[in-house]
Amino acid sequence: LRFEERANLMEVQRELSQQPGVTAIVYVQTCAAEKRRRRKKGELPDPPKRVFINPAVCEGCGDCGVQSNCLSIVPLDTDWGRKRAIEQSSCNKDFSCVQGFCPSFVTVEGAVLAKPAARRWSADDLAREVAALPAPRPWVWSGPFDLLVTGVGGTGVVTVGALVTMAAHLEGHQASVLDFMGFAQKGGSVLSFVRLAPTADLLNQVRIDTQQADLLLACDLVVGASADALGTVKHGRTQVIANRHELVTAAFVRQPDASIQADALMAKLHHAAGAEQVRTLDAQAIAETLLGDTMPSNIVMLGAAWQAGLIPVSLAALERAITLNGVAVPQNLQAFALGRLALAEPQALMRLAGRSAPAQTTDPVQTLEALVQRRRDFLTQYHNAQLADRHKSLVDRVRQAEEGVWALVDARARPADPLALTRAVAHQYARLLAVKDEYEVARLHLSDEFEQALRGQFGQWDRLVHHLAPPLLSRIGSDGRAKKQAYGPWIRWVFRVLVRMKGLRGTLFDPFGHTEERRMERQVVQEFEHLITHQLLPGLSTERLPQAVQIVQTAQQIRGYGPVKQSGVAAARSRWKAQLAQWPQQAG
Repeated sequence: LRFEERANLMEVQRELSQQPGVTAIVYVQTCAAEKRRRRKKGELPDPPKRVFINPAVCEGCGDCGVQSNCLSIVPLDTDWGRKRAIEQSSCNKDFSCVQGFCPSFVTVEGAVLAKPAARRWSADDLAREVAALPAPRPWVWSGPFDLLVTGVGGTGVVTVGALVTMAAHLEGHQASVLDFMGFAQKGGSVLSFVRLAPTADLLNQVRIDTQQADLLLACDLVVGASADALGTVKHGRTQVIANRHELVTAAFVRQPDASIQADALMAKLHHAAGAEQVRTLDAQAIAETLLGDTMPSNIVMLGAAWQAGLIPVSLAALERAITLNGVAVPQNLQAFALGRLALAEPQALMRLAGRSAPAQTTDPVQTLEALVQRRRDFLTQYHNAQLADRHKSLVDRVRQAEEGVWALVDARARPADPLALTRAVAHQYARLLAVKDEYEVARLHLSDEFEQALRGQFGQWDRLVHHLAPPLLSRIGSDGRAKKQAYGPWIRWVFRVLVRMKGLRGTLFDPFGHTEERRMERQVVQEFEHLITHQLLPGLSTERLPQAVQIVQTAQQIRGYGPVKQSGVAAARSRWKAQLAQWPQQAG
Protein backbone atom coordinates (compact mmCIF):
# COMPACT_ATOMS: atom_id res chain seq x y z
CA LEU A 1 0.00 0.00 0.00
CA ARG A 2 1.34 3.40 -0.95
CA PHE A 3 -0.06 6.89 -1.29
CA GLU A 4 0.42 9.16 -4.30
CA GLU A 5 -0.60 12.69 -5.22
CA ARG A 6 -3.53 13.08 -7.60
CA ALA A 7 -1.20 14.64 -10.16
CA ASN A 8 0.59 11.28 -10.48
CA LEU A 9 -2.55 9.36 -11.49
CA MET A 10 -1.61 8.81 -15.12
CA GLU A 11 1.91 7.74 -14.23
CA VAL A 12 0.60 5.29 -11.61
CA GLN A 13 -1.91 3.84 -14.08
CA ARG A 14 0.84 3.27 -16.63
CA GLU A 15 3.01 1.62 -13.98
CA LEU A 16 0.30 -0.72 -12.72
CA SER A 17 -0.72 -1.67 -16.25
CA GLN A 18 2.67 -3.39 -16.55
CA GLN A 19 2.24 -5.38 -13.33
CA PRO A 20 1.16 -9.03 -13.63
CA GLY A 21 -2.01 -10.03 -11.84
CA VAL A 22 -4.72 -7.83 -10.35
CA THR A 23 -3.88 -4.29 -9.19
CA ALA A 24 -6.19 -1.69 -7.70
CA ILE A 25 -6.23 2.09 -7.46
CA VAL A 26 -8.41 3.71 -4.82
CA TYR A 27 -9.04 7.37 -5.71
CA VAL A 28 -10.04 9.21 -2.54
CA GLN A 29 -11.17 12.82 -2.86
CA THR A 30 -14.20 14.84 -1.85
CA CYS A 31 -16.07 16.22 -4.84
CA ALA A 32 -14.95 19.80 -5.47
CA ALA A 33 -18.55 21.00 -5.77
CA GLU A 34 -19.36 19.36 -2.44
CA LYS A 35 -16.40 21.15 -0.88
CA ARG A 36 -17.81 24.45 -2.07
CA ARG A 37 -21.20 23.64 -0.56
CA ARG A 38 -19.66 22.73 2.77
CA ARG A 39 -17.61 25.91 2.80
CA LYS A 40 -20.72 28.00 2.25
CA LYS A 41 -22.33 26.27 5.22
CA GLY A 42 -19.21 26.76 7.35
CA GLU A 43 -18.63 23.01 7.59
CA LEU A 44 -15.23 23.08 5.87
CA PRO A 45 -12.37 25.58 6.15
CA ASP A 46 -12.23 27.99 3.22
CA PRO A 47 -8.58 28.51 2.20
CA PRO A 48 -7.86 32.23 1.78
CA LYS A 49 -6.40 31.69 -1.66
CA ARG A 50 -7.78 32.45 -5.09
CA VAL A 51 -6.69 31.84 -8.68
CA PHE A 52 -6.47 34.76 -11.08
CA ILE A 53 -5.65 34.80 -14.80
CA ASN A 54 -3.79 37.82 -16.12
CA PRO A 55 -5.89 38.47 -19.24
CA ALA A 56 -3.05 40.21 -21.06
CA VAL A 57 -0.80 37.14 -20.71
CA CYS A 58 -3.56 34.62 -21.49
CA GLU A 59 -3.59 33.42 -25.10
CA GLY A 60 -7.03 31.81 -24.96
CA CYS A 61 -5.62 28.41 -25.87
CA GLY A 62 -7.87 26.58 -23.38
CA ASP A 63 -5.18 24.27 -21.98
CA CYS A 64 -6.25 25.23 -18.46
CA GLY A 65 -9.69 23.80 -19.21
CA VAL A 66 -8.16 20.63 -20.61
CA GLN A 67 -6.08 20.16 -17.44
CA SER A 68 -8.87 20.94 -14.96
CA ASN A 69 -12.11 20.20 -16.83
CA CYS A 70 -13.55 23.05 -14.76
CA LEU A 71 -16.59 25.14 -15.70
CA SER A 72 -15.48 28.05 -13.52
CA ILE A 73 -13.04 28.93 -16.31
CA VAL A 74 -15.21 31.25 -18.36
CA PRO A 75 -14.73 33.07 -21.67
CA LEU A 76 -13.50 36.65 -21.58
CA ASP A 77 -13.95 38.52 -24.84
CA THR A 78 -11.28 41.17 -25.36
CA ASP A 79 -9.93 43.38 -28.12
CA TRP A 80 -7.41 40.59 -28.83
CA GLY A 81 -10.03 37.85 -29.03
CA ARG A 82 -11.50 35.39 -26.58
CA LYS A 83 -9.46 34.68 -23.49
CA ARG A 84 -10.11 33.03 -20.13
CA ALA A 85 -11.10 34.24 -16.67
CA ILE A 86 -11.96 32.61 -13.35
CA GLU A 87 -15.52 33.05 -12.13
CA GLN A 88 -14.67 33.55 -8.48
CA SER A 89 -18.14 32.94 -7.07
CA SER A 90 -18.39 29.42 -8.53
CA CYS A 91 -14.70 28.47 -8.18
CA ASN A 92 -14.28 25.26 -6.17
CA LYS A 93 -10.68 26.09 -5.27
CA ASP A 94 -9.49 22.87 -6.84
CA PHE A 95 -6.46 24.75 -8.26
CA SER A 96 -5.84 22.16 -10.97
CA CYS A 97 -6.30 24.87 -13.61
CA VAL A 98 -2.90 26.36 -12.72
CA GLN A 99 -1.35 23.28 -14.34
CA GLY A 100 -2.37 24.63 -17.74
CA PHE A 101 0.82 25.34 -19.68
CA CYS A 102 0.50 29.09 -19.44
CA PRO A 103 2.31 31.78 -17.37
CA SER A 104 -0.86 33.84 -16.90
CA PHE A 105 -1.90 32.02 -13.71
CA VAL A 106 -1.39 33.74 -10.39
CA THR A 107 -2.57 32.55 -7.01
CA VAL A 108 -3.62 35.37 -4.72
CA GLU A 109 -2.93 34.43 -1.12
CA GLY A 110 -4.87 36.09 1.67
CA ALA A 111 -7.37 37.19 -0.96
CA VAL A 112 -10.58 38.96 0.02
CA LEU A 113 -13.07 39.42 -2.81
CA ALA A 114 -13.91 43.02 -3.59
CA LYS A 115 -17.47 44.16 -3.02
CA PRO A 116 -19.37 44.83 -6.25
CA ALA A 117 -18.80 48.37 -7.42
CA ALA A 118 -22.52 48.78 -7.96
CA ARG A 119 -23.45 47.80 -4.38
CA ARG A 120 -24.57 51.28 -3.48
CA TRP A 121 -28.03 50.12 -2.52
CA SER A 122 -29.26 49.07 0.88
CA ALA A 123 -31.80 46.50 1.98
CA ASP A 124 -34.24 49.39 2.49
CA ASP A 125 -33.70 50.54 -1.11
CA LEU A 126 -34.51 47.05 -2.39
CA ALA A 127 -37.54 46.73 -0.13
CA ARG A 128 -38.87 50.08 -1.32
CA GLU A 129 -38.57 49.10 -4.98
CA VAL A 130 -40.19 45.71 -4.41
CA ALA A 131 -43.06 47.22 -2.40
CA ALA A 132 -44.05 49.23 -5.46
CA LEU A 133 -44.49 46.15 -7.62
CA PRO A 134 -47.98 45.01 -8.57
CA ALA A 135 -49.10 41.68 -7.12
CA PRO A 136 -48.99 38.87 -9.68
CA ARG A 137 -52.23 37.41 -10.92
CA PRO A 138 -53.18 34.45 -8.68
CA TRP A 139 -52.97 30.99 -10.18
CA VAL A 140 -56.33 29.39 -10.98
CA TRP A 141 -56.20 25.66 -10.24
CA SER A 142 -57.80 23.52 -12.93
CA GLY A 143 -55.60 20.47 -12.43
CA PRO A 144 -52.00 19.83 -11.51
CA PHE A 145 -49.39 22.53 -12.10
CA ASP A 146 -46.37 21.25 -14.04
CA LEU A 147 -43.04 23.07 -13.81
CA LEU A 148 -39.84 21.97 -15.54
CA VAL A 149 -36.62 23.56 -14.27
CA THR A 150 -33.55 23.04 -16.44
CA GLY A 151 -29.91 23.94 -15.95
CA VAL A 152 -26.38 22.70 -15.41
CA GLY A 153 -25.18 20.44 -12.60
CA GLY A 154 -23.67 22.21 -9.60
CA THR A 155 -25.53 25.51 -10.05
CA GLY A 156 -28.54 24.94 -7.78
CA VAL A 157 -31.20 23.75 -10.22
CA VAL A 158 -32.35 21.03 -7.82
CA THR A 159 -32.56 23.66 -5.09
CA VAL A 160 -35.14 25.62 -7.11
CA GLY A 161 -37.36 22.56 -7.37
CA ALA A 162 -36.92 21.80 -3.68
CA LEU A 163 -37.88 25.36 -2.69
CA VAL A 164 -41.07 25.27 -4.75
CA THR A 165 -42.13 21.87 -3.35
CA MET A 166 -41.36 22.98 0.22
CA ALA A 167 -43.42 26.15 -0.27
CA ALA A 168 -46.31 24.03 -1.60
CA HIS A 169 -46.01 21.71 1.41
CA LEU A 170 -46.14 24.69 3.80
CA GLU A 171 -49.42 25.77 2.20
CA GLY A 172 -50.98 22.32 2.40
CA HIS A 173 -50.68 21.53 -1.32
CA GLN A 174 -49.51 18.22 -2.69
CA ALA A 175 -46.15 18.14 -4.47
CA SER A 176 -43.72 15.80 -6.17
CA VAL A 177 -40.28 16.38 -7.64
CA LEU A 178 -38.21 14.17 -9.93
CA ASP A 179 -34.62 15.20 -10.64
CA PHE A 180 -32.48 13.99 -13.51
CA MET A 181 -29.01 15.12 -12.57
CA GLY A 182 -25.77 15.37 -14.53
CA PHE A 183 -22.24 15.69 -13.21
CA ALA A 184 -21.38 19.15 -11.88
CA GLN A 185 -17.79 19.21 -13.09
CA LYS A 186 -18.74 17.79 -16.46
CA GLY A 187 -21.45 20.43 -16.91
CA GLY A 188 -24.08 17.73 -17.18
CA SER A 189 -27.69 18.67 -17.82
CA VAL A 190 -30.16 18.76 -14.93
CA LEU A 191 -33.93 18.57 -15.34
CA SER A 192 -36.18 18.95 -12.31
CA PHE A 193 -39.80 17.85 -12.87
CA VAL A 194 -41.96 19.64 -10.28
CA ARG A 195 -45.67 18.86 -10.02
CA LEU A 196 -48.08 20.61 -7.64
CA ALA A 197 -51.76 20.00 -7.01
CA PRO A 198 -54.37 20.93 -4.41
CA THR A 199 -55.20 17.26 -3.78
CA ALA A 200 -53.16 14.06 -3.87
CA ASP A 201 -55.44 12.27 -6.36
CA LEU A 202 -54.35 14.69 -9.11
CA LEU A 203 -50.70 13.58 -8.85
CA ASN A 204 -50.75 10.15 -10.40
CA GLN A 205 -47.16 10.31 -11.67
CA VAL A 206 -44.00 12.29 -11.00
CA ARG A 207 -42.87 12.93 -14.56
CA ILE A 208 -44.45 15.64 -16.70
CA ASP A 209 -46.29 14.24 -19.70
CA THR A 210 -45.51 15.25 -23.28
CA GLN A 211 -46.53 18.85 -23.99
CA GLN A 212 -48.06 19.27 -20.53
CA ALA A 213 -45.66 21.74 -18.86
CA ASP A 214 -47.24 24.94 -17.63
CA LEU A 215 -43.84 26.61 -17.22
CA LEU A 216 -40.36 25.86 -18.54
CA LEU A 217 -37.89 27.69 -16.32
CA ALA A 218 -34.74 27.51 -18.46
CA CYS A 219 -31.89 28.49 -16.16
CA ASP A 220 -29.57 27.42 -18.99
CA LEU A 221 -30.34 27.83 -22.68
CA VAL A 222 -28.58 24.69 -23.85
CA VAL A 223 -30.52 22.36 -21.54
CA GLY A 224 -33.69 24.40 -21.88
CA ALA A 225 -33.68 23.92 -25.66
CA SER A 226 -32.78 20.23 -25.46
CA ALA A 227 -35.09 17.55 -26.85
CA ASP A 228 -35.97 16.30 -23.35
CA ALA A 229 -37.04 19.76 -22.23
CA LEU A 230 -38.87 20.77 -25.40
CA GLY A 231 -40.81 17.51 -25.29
CA THR A 232 -42.79 18.93 -22.36
CA VAL A 233 -43.58 22.20 -24.18
CA LYS A 234 -46.83 22.83 -26.03
CA HIS A 235 -47.16 25.71 -28.46
CA GLY A 236 -49.46 28.38 -27.06
CA ARG A 237 -49.80 26.69 -23.68
CA THR A 238 -46.39 26.48 -22.03
CA GLN A 239 -44.86 29.67 -20.70
CA VAL A 240 -41.06 29.95 -20.94
CA ILE A 241 -38.79 32.10 -18.83
CA ALA A 242 -35.22 31.72 -20.07
CA ASN A 243 -31.86 32.87 -18.78
CA ARG A 244 -30.20 34.36 -21.86
CA HIS A 245 -26.77 34.35 -20.24
CA GLU A 246 -24.45 32.02 -22.14
CA LEU A 247 -23.30 29.55 -19.50
CA VAL A 248 -20.07 27.66 -20.04
CA THR A 249 -20.61 24.15 -21.36
CA ALA A 250 -18.39 21.09 -21.47
CA ALA A 251 -17.75 21.80 -25.15
CA PHE A 252 -16.13 25.13 -24.25
CA VAL A 253 -13.78 23.36 -21.84
CA ARG A 254 -12.40 21.27 -24.70
CA GLN A 255 -12.88 23.66 -27.62
CA PRO A 256 -11.50 27.16 -26.97
CA ASP A 257 -13.73 28.85 -29.56
CA ALA A 258 -16.90 26.86 -28.92
CA SER A 259 -20.18 28.79 -28.98
CA ILE A 260 -23.53 27.68 -27.64
CA GLN A 261 -25.27 29.38 -30.61
CA ALA A 262 -27.62 31.31 -28.34
CA ASP A 263 -29.68 32.79 -31.19
CA ALA A 264 -30.41 29.34 -32.59
CA LEU A 265 -31.40 28.05 -29.14
CA MET A 266 -33.76 30.98 -28.60
CA ALA A 267 -35.27 30.29 -32.03
CA LYS A 268 -35.99 26.71 -30.92
CA LEU A 269 -37.76 27.96 -27.78
CA HIS A 270 -39.81 30.45 -29.81
CA HIS A 271 -40.77 27.75 -32.30
CA ALA A 272 -41.77 25.27 -29.60
CA ALA A 273 -43.78 27.58 -27.32
CA GLY A 274 -44.58 30.57 -29.49
CA ALA A 275 -42.63 33.83 -29.41
CA GLU A 276 -45.30 35.53 -27.30
CA GLN A 277 -44.90 32.83 -24.61
CA VAL A 278 -41.17 33.40 -24.08
CA ARG A 279 -39.58 35.94 -21.73
CA THR A 280 -35.87 36.32 -21.04
CA LEU A 281 -33.48 37.92 -18.57
CA ASP A 282 -29.75 37.72 -17.87
CA ALA A 283 -29.82 36.24 -14.38
CA GLN A 284 -26.04 35.94 -14.08
CA ALA A 285 -25.49 39.59 -14.93
CA ILE A 286 -28.13 40.68 -12.41
CA ALA A 287 -26.69 38.52 -9.63
CA GLU A 288 -23.08 39.48 -10.31
CA THR A 289 -23.75 43.20 -10.72
CA LEU A 290 -26.04 43.67 -7.73
CA LEU A 291 -24.90 40.88 -5.40
CA GLY A 292 -21.30 40.30 -6.47
CA ASP A 293 -21.97 36.57 -6.82
CA THR A 294 -23.35 34.54 -9.74
CA MET A 295 -24.41 31.54 -7.66
CA PRO A 296 -27.87 32.97 -6.74
CA SER A 297 -28.77 33.43 -10.43
CA ASN A 298 -31.25 30.54 -10.39
CA ILE A 299 -33.03 32.14 -7.43
CA VAL A 300 -33.23 35.31 -9.54
CA MET A 301 -34.98 33.17 -12.17
CA LEU A 302 -37.37 31.81 -9.54
CA GLY A 303 -38.24 35.36 -8.46
CA ALA A 304 -39.02 36.33 -12.05
CA ALA A 305 -41.25 33.28 -12.49
CA TRP A 306 -43.17 34.04 -9.29
CA GLN A 307 -43.69 37.69 -10.28
CA ALA A 308 -45.09 36.48 -13.62
CA GLY A 309 -47.76 34.56 -11.69
CA LEU A 310 -46.34 31.23 -12.80
CA ILE A 311 -45.46 29.72 -9.40
CA PRO A 312 -48.74 28.85 -7.62
CA VAL A 313 -47.60 29.40 -4.05
CA SER A 314 -47.63 32.50 -1.90
CA LEU A 315 -44.76 34.91 -1.42
CA ALA A 316 -44.71 34.17 2.31
CA ALA A 317 -44.41 30.41 1.66
CA LEU A 318 -41.55 30.81 -0.82
CA GLU A 319 -39.62 33.16 1.44
CA ARG A 320 -40.17 30.75 4.33
CA ALA A 321 -38.85 27.88 2.18
CA ILE A 322 -35.71 29.90 1.37
CA THR A 323 -35.23 30.55 5.08
CA LEU A 324 -35.70 26.88 6.00
CA ASN A 325 -33.15 25.88 3.35
CA GLY A 326 -30.59 27.56 5.59
CA VAL A 327 -28.02 28.41 2.92
CA ALA A 328 -27.06 32.06 2.27
CA VAL A 329 -30.56 33.08 3.37
CA PRO A 330 -30.23 36.91 3.20
CA GLN A 331 -28.54 36.75 -0.20
CA ASN A 332 -31.10 34.34 -1.65
CA LEU A 333 -34.00 36.45 -0.39
CA GLN A 334 -32.41 39.45 -2.11
CA ALA A 335 -31.85 37.44 -5.29
CA PHE A 336 -35.51 36.43 -5.30
CA ALA A 337 -36.55 40.08 -4.95
CA LEU A 338 -34.18 41.13 -7.74
CA GLY A 339 -35.76 38.51 -10.01
CA ARG A 340 -39.17 40.01 -9.35
CA LEU A 341 -37.87 43.44 -10.30
CA ALA A 342 -36.16 42.08 -13.43
CA LEU A 343 -39.48 40.88 -14.78
CA ALA A 344 -41.83 43.64 -13.66
CA GLU A 345 -39.68 46.78 -13.33
CA PRO A 346 -36.24 46.45 -15.04
CA GLN A 347 -35.57 50.16 -14.55
CA ALA A 348 -35.55 49.54 -10.80
CA LEU A 349 -32.44 47.41 -11.27
CA MET A 350 -30.77 50.31 -13.03
CA ARG A 351 -31.69 52.61 -10.16
CA LEU A 352 -30.27 50.18 -7.60
CA ALA A 353 -27.07 49.88 -9.60
CA GLY A 354 -26.85 53.66 -9.88
CA ARG A 355 -26.87 53.55 -13.66
CA SER A 356 -28.87 55.07 -16.44
CA ALA A 357 -29.85 53.31 -19.64
CA PRO A 358 -26.86 53.02 -21.98
CA ALA A 359 -26.82 55.32 -24.97
CA GLN A 360 -27.06 53.63 -28.36
CA THR A 361 -23.93 54.86 -30.09
CA THR A 362 -21.47 53.45 -32.56
CA ASP A 363 -18.30 52.34 -30.81
CA PRO A 364 -15.37 54.03 -32.60
CA VAL A 365 -12.92 51.33 -31.46
CA GLN A 366 -14.55 48.98 -33.92
CA THR A 367 -13.40 51.00 -36.92
CA LEU A 368 -10.50 49.65 -38.91
CA GLU A 369 -8.48 52.82 -38.43
CA ALA A 370 -8.84 52.57 -34.67
CA LEU A 371 -7.87 48.89 -34.72
CA VAL A 372 -4.70 49.57 -36.74
CA GLN A 373 -3.75 52.46 -34.46
CA ARG A 374 -4.24 50.36 -31.33
CA ARG A 375 -2.03 47.66 -32.76
CA ARG A 376 0.58 50.22 -33.78
CA ASP A 377 0.67 51.69 -30.27
CA PHE A 378 0.89 48.23 -28.72
CA LEU A 379 3.71 47.01 -30.97
CA THR A 380 5.68 50.17 -30.29
CA GLN A 381 5.35 49.58 -26.57
CA TYR A 382 6.00 45.87 -27.01
CA HIS A 383 9.29 46.37 -28.87
CA ASN A 384 9.83 49.48 -30.99
CA ALA A 385 8.48 51.69 -33.78
CA GLN A 386 10.21 49.60 -36.45
CA LEU A 387 8.09 46.58 -35.56
CA ALA A 388 4.96 48.75 -35.63
CA ASP A 389 5.97 50.04 -39.10
CA ARG A 390 6.44 46.47 -40.30
CA HIS A 391 2.86 45.68 -39.25
CA LYS A 392 1.44 48.81 -40.85
CA SER A 393 3.28 48.21 -44.12
CA LEU A 394 1.66 44.80 -44.68
CA VAL A 395 -1.77 46.01 -43.54
CA ASP A 396 -1.61 48.99 -45.92
CA ARG A 397 -0.66 46.68 -48.77
CA VAL A 398 -3.63 44.41 -48.07
CA ARG A 399 -5.98 47.37 -47.75
CA GLN A 400 -4.86 48.81 -51.07
CA ALA A 401 -5.48 45.46 -52.79
CA GLU A 402 -8.88 44.97 -51.15
CA GLU A 403 -10.05 48.50 -51.95
CA GLY A 404 -8.95 47.93 -55.54
CA VAL A 405 -11.12 44.83 -55.77
CA TRP A 406 -14.24 46.60 -54.47
CA ALA A 407 -13.62 49.72 -56.58
CA LEU A 408 -14.96 47.81 -59.58
CA VAL A 409 -18.20 46.93 -57.76
CA ASP A 410 -21.24 49.17 -57.41
CA ALA A 411 -21.34 50.68 -53.90
CA ARG A 412 -24.84 49.29 -53.32
CA ALA A 413 -23.57 45.74 -53.88
CA ARG A 414 -20.70 45.98 -51.42
CA PRO A 415 -20.91 44.12 -48.08
CA ALA A 416 -21.34 45.84 -44.72
CA ASP A 417 -17.63 45.33 -44.01
CA PRO A 418 -15.83 45.77 -47.34
CA LEU A 419 -12.42 45.56 -45.65
CA ALA A 420 -12.88 42.27 -43.80
CA LEU A 421 -9.60 40.87 -45.13
CA THR A 422 -7.64 43.94 -44.04
CA ARG A 423 -9.21 43.74 -40.60
CA ALA A 424 -8.33 40.05 -40.28
CA VAL A 425 -4.72 40.65 -41.34
CA ALA A 426 -4.35 43.61 -38.96
CA HIS A 427 -5.49 41.46 -36.04
CA GLN A 428 -3.72 38.18 -36.80
CA TYR A 429 -0.43 39.71 -37.98
CA ALA A 430 -0.13 41.74 -34.77
CA ARG A 431 -0.71 38.59 -32.73
CA LEU A 432 2.07 36.75 -34.54
CA LEU A 433 4.51 39.67 -34.26
CA ALA A 434 3.89 40.31 -30.55
CA VAL A 435 5.22 36.97 -29.31
CA LYS A 436 4.71 36.62 -25.57
CA ASP A 437 8.31 35.77 -24.79
CA GLU A 438 9.95 36.03 -21.38
CA TYR A 439 10.39 39.79 -21.73
CA GLU A 440 6.75 40.38 -22.66
CA VAL A 441 5.30 38.11 -19.97
CA ALA A 442 7.39 40.01 -17.42
CA ARG A 443 6.19 43.38 -18.77
CA LEU A 444 2.54 42.36 -18.71
CA HIS A 445 2.76 41.03 -15.14
CA LEU A 446 4.23 44.36 -14.01
CA SER A 447 1.75 46.51 -15.92
CA ASP A 448 -0.73 48.91 -14.36
CA GLU A 449 -3.53 47.05 -16.19
CA PHE A 450 -2.68 43.87 -14.30
CA GLU A 451 -2.82 45.73 -10.99
CA GLN A 452 -6.17 47.27 -11.93
CA ALA A 453 -7.57 43.90 -12.96
CA LEU A 454 -6.53 42.41 -9.62
CA ARG A 455 -8.12 45.25 -7.68
CA GLY A 456 -11.29 44.82 -9.72
CA GLN A 457 -11.74 41.37 -8.15
CA PHE A 458 -9.98 41.54 -4.80
CA GLY A 459 -10.32 44.12 -2.07
CA GLN A 460 -7.02 43.03 -0.49
CA TRP A 461 -4.43 40.28 -0.54
CA ASP A 462 -1.22 39.29 1.20
CA ARG A 463 0.98 38.17 -1.67
CA LEU A 464 1.01 36.96 -5.26
CA VAL A 465 2.45 33.64 -6.41
CA HIS A 466 3.23 33.16 -10.10
CA HIS A 467 3.08 29.70 -11.68
CA LEU A 468 5.73 29.41 -14.36
CA ALA A 469 7.80 26.88 -16.29
CA PRO A 470 11.01 28.79 -17.13
CA PRO A 471 12.62 27.15 -20.19
CA LEU A 472 16.10 26.95 -18.64
CA LEU A 473 15.08 25.91 -15.13
CA SER A 474 12.11 23.52 -15.34
CA ARG A 475 12.40 19.76 -15.30
CA ILE A 476 10.47 17.64 -17.75
CA GLY A 477 7.55 15.62 -16.40
CA SER A 478 6.36 12.17 -17.41
CA ASP A 479 4.04 13.74 -19.99
CA GLY A 480 6.98 15.34 -21.80
CA ARG A 481 6.08 18.85 -20.65
CA ALA A 482 8.13 21.17 -18.50
CA LYS A 483 6.72 21.12 -14.97
CA LYS A 484 5.37 24.40 -13.63
CA GLN A 485 6.66 25.72 -10.33
CA ALA A 486 5.36 28.30 -7.87
CA TYR A 487 7.39 31.50 -7.48
CA GLY A 488 6.74 33.96 -4.68
CA PRO A 489 6.92 37.78 -4.74
CA TRP A 490 10.68 37.75 -5.34
CA ILE A 491 10.09 36.71 -8.95
CA ARG A 492 8.76 40.19 -9.66
CA TRP A 493 12.32 41.51 -9.22
CA VAL A 494 13.34 39.10 -11.97
CA PHE A 495 10.49 40.47 -14.08
CA ARG A 496 11.90 43.98 -13.70
CA VAL A 497 15.30 42.81 -14.92
CA LEU A 498 13.74 41.03 -17.91
CA VAL A 499 11.78 44.13 -18.90
CA ARG A 500 15.03 46.11 -19.08
CA MET A 501 16.52 43.38 -21.27
CA LYS A 502 13.83 43.46 -23.97
CA GLY A 503 16.18 45.33 -26.30
CA LEU A 504 18.02 42.02 -26.71
CA ARG A 505 14.94 40.45 -28.29
CA GLY A 506 15.79 38.92 -31.66
CA THR A 507 19.51 39.72 -31.47
CA LEU A 508 22.47 37.36 -31.21
CA PHE A 509 22.67 38.20 -27.52
CA ASP A 510 19.08 37.16 -26.77
CA PRO A 511 19.45 34.30 -24.25
CA PHE A 512 15.98 32.98 -25.14
CA GLY A 513 16.01 33.66 -28.86
CA HIS A 514 17.84 30.48 -29.81
CA THR A 515 15.29 28.08 -28.32
CA GLU A 516 13.26 25.89 -30.65
CA GLU A 517 10.06 27.75 -29.76
CA ARG A 518 11.44 31.21 -30.59
CA ARG A 519 12.88 29.99 -33.90
CA MET A 520 9.50 28.46 -34.75
CA GLU A 521 7.70 31.74 -33.97
CA ARG A 522 10.00 33.75 -36.23
CA GLN A 523 9.51 31.21 -39.01
CA VAL A 524 5.72 31.41 -38.66
CA VAL A 525 5.79 35.19 -39.09
CA GLN A 526 7.76 34.83 -42.31
CA GLU A 527 5.37 32.13 -43.55
CA PHE A 528 2.37 34.39 -42.81
CA GLU A 529 3.93 37.33 -44.66
CA HIS A 530 4.66 35.10 -47.66
CA LEU A 531 1.12 33.69 -47.52
CA ILE A 532 -0.36 37.18 -47.77
CA THR A 533 1.93 38.80 -50.31
CA HIS A 534 2.69 35.89 -52.64
CA GLN A 535 -0.36 33.65 -52.42
CA LEU A 536 -3.47 35.61 -51.45
CA LEU A 537 -3.03 39.11 -52.88
CA PRO A 538 -2.08 38.14 -56.45
CA GLY A 539 -5.29 37.69 -58.39
CA LEU A 540 -7.53 38.63 -55.43
CA SER A 541 -11.17 38.93 -56.45
CA THR A 542 -14.54 39.56 -54.81
CA GLU A 543 -15.44 35.88 -55.23
CA ARG A 544 -12.34 34.72 -53.37
CA LEU A 545 -12.33 37.33 -50.60
CA PRO A 546 -14.41 35.21 -48.15
CA GLN A 547 -12.00 32.30 -48.59
CA ALA A 548 -9.04 34.64 -48.16
CA VAL A 549 -10.47 35.83 -44.84
CA GLN A 550 -10.88 32.23 -43.69
CA ILE A 551 -7.29 31.45 -44.62
CA VAL A 552 -6.01 34.44 -42.64
CA GLN A 553 -8.21 33.53 -39.65
CA THR A 554 -6.56 30.11 -39.53
CA ALA A 555 -3.71 31.92 -37.76
CA GLN A 556 -6.00 32.06 -34.71
CA GLN A 557 -5.01 28.45 -34.05
CA ILE A 558 -1.48 29.63 -33.31
CA ARG A 559 -1.66 30.51 -29.63
CA GLY A 560 -0.54 29.35 -26.24
CA TYR A 561 2.89 28.49 -24.96
CA GLY A 562 5.40 25.68 -25.37
CA PRO A 563 3.87 22.36 -26.46
CA VAL A 564 0.42 23.93 -26.78
CA LYS A 565 1.70 26.49 -29.28
CA GLN A 566 3.69 23.87 -31.14
CA SER A 567 0.50 21.85 -31.60
CA GLY A 568 -1.31 24.99 -32.77
CA VAL A 569 1.36 25.77 -35.34
CA ALA A 570 1.23 22.22 -36.68
CA ALA A 571 -2.57 22.38 -36.94
CA ALA A 572 -2.48 25.79 -38.69
CA ARG A 573 0.14 24.66 -41.18
CA SER A 574 -1.88 21.56 -42.00
CA ARG A 575 -5.04 23.57 -42.48
CA TRP A 576 -3.26 26.19 -44.59
CA LYS A 577 -1.98 23.43 -46.84
CA ALA A 578 -5.50 22.13 -47.36
CA GLN A 579 -6.95 25.62 -47.91
CA LEU A 580 -4.27 26.66 -50.38
CA ALA A 581 -4.74 23.46 -52.34
CA GLN A 582 -8.16 24.86 -53.34
CA TRP A 583 -7.00 28.42 -53.95
CA PRO A 584 -5.36 27.93 -57.40
CA GLN A 585 -8.34 25.87 -58.60
CA GLN A 586 -10.63 28.84 -58.08
CA ALA A 587 -8.16 31.13 -59.81
CA GLY A 588 -8.37 29.14 -62.97
